[in-house]
Amino acid sequence: MTSTSQAQKSGAGTAQPEHLGHVVFIAAAAAMGGFLFGYDSSVINGAVEAVRDRYDIGSAALAQVIAVALIGCAVGAATAGRIADRIGRIRCMQIAAVLFTVSAIGSALPFSLYDLAFWRVVGGFAIGMASVIGPAYIAEVAPPAYRGRLGSFQQAAIVIGIAVSQLVNWGILNAADGDQRGEIMGLEAWQVMLGVMVVPAVLYGLLSFVIPESPRYLISAGRQERARKILEEVEGKGIDLDARVAEIETAMRRDEKSSFKDLLGGSFFFKPIVWIGIGLSVFQQFVGINVAFYYSATLWQSVGVDPTASFFYSFTTSIINILGTVIAMIFVDRIGRRPLAIIGSVGMVIGLALEAWAFSFDLVDGQLPATQGWVALIAAHVFVLFFALSWGVVVWVMLGEMFPNRIRAAALGVAAAAQWIANWAITASFPSLADWNLSATYVIYTVFAALSIPFVLKFVKETKGKTLEEMG
Repeated sequence: MTSTSQAQKSGAGTAQPEHLGHVVFIAAAAAMGGFLFGYDSSVINGAVEAVRDRYDIGSAALAQVIAVALIGCAVGAATAGRIADRIGRIRCMQIAAVLFTVSAIGSALPFSLYDLAFWRVVGGFAIGMASVIGPAYIAEVAPPAYRGRLGSFQQAAIVIGIAVSQLVNWGILNAADGDQRGEIMGLEAWQVMLGVMVVPAVLYGLLSFVIPESPRYLISAGRQERARKILEEVEGKGIDLDARVAEIETAMRRDEKSSFKDLLGGSFFFKPIVWIGIGLSVFQQFVGINVAFYYSATLWQSVGVDPTASFFYSFTTSIINILGTVIAMIFVDRIGRRPLAIIGSVGMVIGLALEAWAFSFDLVDGQLPATQGWVALIAAHVFVLFFALSWGVVVWVMLGEMFPNRIRAAALGVAAAAQWIANWAITASFPSLADWNLSATYVIYTVFAALSIPFVLKFVKETKGKTLEEMG
């Protein structure tokens, strides 16, 4: 018997080379949900000023139209797990693909501001579903030896989706001669920007028909034979299928369903570890990161940058976001979660403080003075880079690791809900705050970035190199 055959006989989960390409394709197809998550959440950046102008609304109403999608996100994330357990992971992906498609068409062809807001909520629901179902499916299908790397596809797809949306917006704006309300194919440019999402949404739906259902779901539904075939596809023909099915069944019986009441305790309603998770989620959003992805084009135009250049800067910021995410993926297991978070916080404080300083100067002929303009632009990229290489990845890694087994699912749900609420608060408040005092707004974000440093030092424990069972 060859050494390869021996490896196959003992390989309780190590994918063989001939199966790896198939597994990568499956994970990449599932991660299309992450791509749409990033694309849909940031594509609105290109429509903000056009929506304000077309419907003649103030900053407060505009902010609600932009932020309302986050309500859908919260509901979609809260219900996706239950839907997936009832009808399967693949059906859940197909529902999300339909919602993304319908949302794109509806957003591109709104009759009024109110139905535009409605279609934003529908798209938000799809984002929430994709944020849950993609990582869960990949974790359940990927062979153990490759689970970490394949799991990172979701985060990579999100940041690529953000970048592609900004590139598409920039291209469409150029085609419309720099006018967000310029006509393209009988529609205004901003409508085309929102409608283009139909293409990846339909592709996501088509891909869902050619990838297999999760073996874990099939076993829970009593379809062991189909689960065996899929396990053989993704883990190799040499594995002991009876042992793998038995292992999954045992793990499913052992899993505890944590509930909200399990999180209660301590002096302030929740257990201390739950508050730490909530704190991480809130700090991640209160530094103002989503201002960079929802409002950056508007921000640059407000300080005198022409629309085409402002859209290009939104795209370059998204590329920096990808670079930072790659850096985090490389170093999160090497130097640890806490050091990376602290490095990121220090870098964010510097970037945000410089932005606050630059925006404190009066506009000259509708523009920032040249020096302050360049400082603001560079500082914005520095801020996004340090966020992406730290809090953008570290928070999700830590939330998956830091909670004891018996409360992990429920605690993660509360922390994720806190993150959506904090995201909504920042997104809904920025236009009005910017109208009040743009520099002071960035001072507020700087303060939260600075406060995150003592928070991590005092309350957050390192989880690098520890098993989940060691978390209590």
